[in-house]
Amino acid sequence: MPLSSEMLISSLQMFAFLAVELTILFLAISYFVGILQEYIPPSRVQKILSSQNGKGYFTAAALGVITPFCSCGTIPFLKGLFRARADFGTMMVFLFASPLISPVIIGLFAVTFGIQIAVFYFAIALTVSIIAGYVLQKLGFEKFVKSEAYATLSPSSCGSSNAGGAPVESKWKRIWDATWSDFKKVLPYLIVGISIGSVIYGFMPTDLVSSWAGEDNPLAIPVAAVIGIPLYIRAEAVIPLTAALAGKGMGLGAIMALIIGSAGASLTEVILLKSLFKGQMIAAFLVVVLGMAVSAGVLYTLIF
Repeated sequence: MPLSSEMLISSLQMFAFLAVELTILFLAISYFVGILQEYIPPSRVQKILSSQNGKGYFTAAALGVITPFCSCGTIPFLKGLFRARADFGTMMVFLFASPLISPVIIGLFAVTFGIQIAVFYFAIALTVSIIAGYVLQKLGFEKFVKSEAYATLSPSSCGSSNAGGAPVESKWKRIWDATWSDFKKVLPYLIVGISIGSVIYGFMPTDLVSSWAGEDNPLAIPVAAVIGIPLYIRAEAVIPLTAALAGKGMGLGAIMALIIGSAGASLTEVILLKSLFKGQMIAAFLVVVLGMAVSAGVLYTLIF
């Protein structure tokens, strides 16, 4: 089979896989968030994720650790936090931390590269996520959030209420209606992001990546960080992939940058974020992830 045909098939397979995975993931997480919103009042979320005393930033980071979402999976959860009016800075900590520092990713890092490297990666991702959330809050980047991000969906009129509140059937149907409405709004962004990411995935061979980000390239680390963003690959998959790239001559500092870039800010996620953020906030998001990726790669080469 010609190489171009193999690449096309690879792209189509990736598109089908991502379309199914992200649709199920978005609907499931959105529905789960809807259930939480039924039982946890916004005032409680505001109190837990308050940035006033500083604890909210660490709470948001801990929330990111225990929610093993990919970069796109953070979006429906983030929408729920916006509707609950959580503090902007703590929400940004969650946005950065959730796709990067789940227990699964740290475990894979430890198995693939060793415990010392896993601890280093965890410390960098956690520290930069918290600092970035704090700085973005202080610089007033909340003004670059679109007003519709805070909008609460109108409850469904189906079903009848009684003295004990809405019937169970009506409650679950209302949550599903809200979930489906959210999904329809982001579907165009999702399709565009998946399409672009799948084409890049299918037509960018690993040999090319390793040659651009090889140890003999002085710009290997920033190049690897930039390459990682359009490659929508979950961290659970990119870590084994980078082990193969290391065998082809890619430096471990560049590998660190590639992992953070691809897991922390996929192109699909960036496109989805356009439904929540204005251009200035998306640019700030990319600067933080790229800065985290490059700093982790450079520090790795200096320390190890």
